[in-house]
Amino acid sequence: MSDADPKTEELKLHQQEREEAERKYAESALDDDEAAQHERRAEKARYLAEKLEERAEAEREQDD
Repeated sequence: MSDADPKTEELKLHQQEREEAERKYAESALDDDEAAQHERRAEKARYLAEKLEERAEAEREQDD
């Protein structure tokens, strides 16, 4: 288990779950505009998950 703040890990997991959900919504969207909106949300969630991973890495380095 990592030494990163548990809250950081929880937030990262939440964003990963949100990305997955938004991609599923995009696949079942009724029109292209709705699909595009869900894809943008999925990309934002992925970006936030990446930033949280960077934060977790910094926390681990700080603990070392």
